[in-house]
Amino acid sequence: MELKKTPLYDEHKRLGAKLVEFGGWKMPVQYSSIIEEHKTVRENAGLFDVSHMGEILIEGADALNFVDHIITNSVSKLKNGQICYTPMCYTNGTIVDDLLAYRFSDVKVLLVVNASNTDKDYKWINDQSKGFRVSISNKSPKYAQLALQGPKAEEILTKISGVNLSEIEFYHFTTGRINGIESIVSRTGYTGEDGFELYFDAESAIPMWRRILDIGSSYGVKPCGLGARDTLRFEACYMLYGNDIDDTTTPLEAGLKWAVDFDKAEFNGKEVLVEQKEKGLKRRLRGLEVSKGVARHGYKIFTENKEIGYVTSGTKSPTTGRSLALGYINIEHSKYGTEVEIEIHGRRIPAKIVKTPFYRGSVRSGK
Repeated sequence: MELKKTPLYDEHKRLGAKLVEFGGWKMPVQYSSIIEEHKTVRENAGLFDVSHMGEILIEGADALNFVDHIITNSVSKLKNGQICYTPMCYTNGTIVDDLLAYRFSDVKVLLVVNASNTDKDYKWINDQSKGFRVSISNKSPKYAQLALQGPKAEEILTKISGVNLSEIEFYHFTTGRINGIESIVSRTGYTGEDGFELYFDAESAIPMWRRILDIGSSYGVKPCGLGARDTLRFEACYMLYGNDIDDTTTPLEAGLKWAVDFDKAEFNGKEVLVEQKEKGLKRRLRGLEVSKGVARHGYKIFTENKEIGYVTSGTKSPTTGRSLALGYINIEHSKYGTEVEIEIHGRRIPAKIVKTPFYRGSVRSGK
């Protein structure tokens, strides 16, 4: 099957990016080096092409009720112009996807979903819509999406912004012109730093991309690829679907209880999640500090020769210099400070369960 390409594909080639397959897309993994791009975002700001993400629009009289039916969090409790992060669950409580829900009005909600799950999500959402007065449309081909992330993001973007960025709170959004291009402007991101995600017409992708890199050059802004995006999100302990969460894990096991609104009358998976909450979990996603080496996805976790879990994500953290991992661990062995071992290349390497996130940056407080 031919890989999809974002509207900026030729720009990535022009800039010498290393391109790889990701979720059915041909995407830049790095331009210079992952470490350098990671550092750029932590210290200044980096620009990401995230046009591969999916955008699914829900409109109609039952828009809020319907979205609340399919997600664990609540859009009904949001104000217009506010966003929530949320898992979307099957009826058995496991995760279809994790996404952002943008509340435009009582009758309009935009769901931003993971690129590799867009088609699956669109079908699932349509399958759930019987009896609700809603129209569901996949707007993904219409949008380009850029993320400018880092402590200097606001200062840089202000130079071409027709909206007052300082008034946009964390997990809020507005609409207006950026570089003269009508955009959705949201104070969100996937890096642990302050920053903005911009949604606009795909035909405007190249002028927007070039303009932000141009005005940002004096601030040290660089284009960044998926490699740095992954190490950045990992340090902040943001979930990666397919690694840390999937259709075998529940939000409570993943530590996402804060994104589950148990006060709602009903939502997909509620019965199972209520039971988990009341009876207790059998496993829990935990942070791990590894004494040496790098623990990768799927590596087994042991204590006293007993297998007690597995690693979901791991790397040597560029910001902290520590070898860190996330992994699901049997609940009886999941206490902070517990010494465990991770099997790396046939050897059992000592590790310790530690608190998360591993790093807190310039990202604004709130959910």
